[in-house]
Amino acid sequence: MTGLLPPPHPTNPVIEVPRDEPVPAPRTSRTKRTKPPPAVHLVAGGIGGMCGAIVTAPLDVVKTRLQSNLFQKQAAAEGTVLHRHGVRGLLWNFVDTGKIIRDVYVHEGSRALFKGLGPTLAGAVPARSINFFVYGNGKHLYAEWFNGGKENSAIHLMAAATAGVATAAATNPLWVVKTDMQLRHQERQAAATNPPGTPASTSSSSRKRPLPTPPKAHKHLFAHSFRSLTSPPLPLQGPPPRPTSWSTTVDIFRNQGVRGFYRGLSASLLGVTEGTIQWTLYEQFKRWARAGPDGNPVEGSEWKVSLAAGAAKFVATIITYPHEVVRTRLRQPLPPSGVPKYRSLVQTFKLVVHEEGWRVLYSGLSAHLLRVIPNAITMFAVYEGVLTYVEKRQQRSLDLETLRERCRD
Repeated sequence: MTGLLPPPHPTNPVIEVPRDEPVPAPRTSRTKRTKPPPAVHLVAGGIGGMCGAIVTAPLDVVKTRLQSNLFQKQAAAEGTVLHRHGVRGLLWNFVDTGKIIRDVYVHEGSRALFKGLGPTLAGAVPARSINFFVYGNGKHLYAEWFNGGKENSAIHLMAAATAGVATAAATNPLWVVKTDMQLRHQERQAAATNPPGTPASTSSSSRKRPLPTPPKAHKHLFAHSFRSLTSPPLPLQGPPPRPTSWSTTVDIFRNQGVRGFYRGLSASLLGVTEGTIQWTLYEQFKRWARAGPDGNPVEGSEWKVSLAAGAAKFVATIITYPHEVVRTRLRQPLPPSGVPKYRSLVQTFKLVVHEEGWRVLYSGLSAHLLRVIPNAITMFAVYEGVLTYVEKRQQRSLDLETLRERCRD
């Protein structure tokens, strides 16, 4: 009877798995951002700097004039009150900024709102390219050298300081030319209002001198600024032509030599502090903006990153703004006597405070904030957008390569 019973089932049956179904490989996490090539920081920073400079060019003209003592003297001769005290005075400066933009447009034409845009672009594009390139790659190098490949605030400080020094040394001549061009018009008006041998204070009737008829604007708004980069000034009869980038550069070199292009370099190096604070705060604010509920980075937070850039720029500007005023004074054109009034960083700081008071160190702050915050938002949005685009393309290529490897297996 036992021989007729079926054999017992094995205790450990062997289950065969079809060989044509490969075991799925673990999927690459999207939260880990790929590292873009070093040159991407160079290109992305240049594009971001160009966009920010074009958008905020009129506010840059206002900021430079408010910081200059030439504008202060002309406003005092006309009986205009520029400095108001307290928070109301700070808010009123925003109204003054709009009035100055209106007056520049009415009395000098629309081209005056973009005066110096050529040198600004010629300076902003390489400056931002150098700054973003050195910082973007420097923080990775410093992290690998000193912290085992991990970034922290100290790494960001070191990279930002290195980028600031490199940028200031490379682009200071371009900013000197730009500042000189923007102040030439104010210098001519001051000379016409108070010729040599004439006392500065005159009657009330002379304060309200009629403004000249503005010249007819070019057909293209940016034609003058871009043409000035490549074309020398043409010999014209009658009134002296508007200064161009070429004529200003030649004039500085002829009167002051190579050292004239590095006026204000000490203040620019002092401005490295602003960039260092801005980059460090931006990295922290960006980390908070991209963090999800579980603390991991999430997609779709680009607008928060842009706000982080504006907030970081605001804090850094409030802390370090006085150096902007000192730097503008050091870069002013030489007076007719040829003897510069402002010679060094410390001497300029002491002289400005002694003659005009400490509040003048924050002159033009409202216009400066109106310019640098939109500039920072635009610049960093474009920069992060280019990096994100490149990273997505790299991630897509990595996914395709992983898929090909699976198919081969």
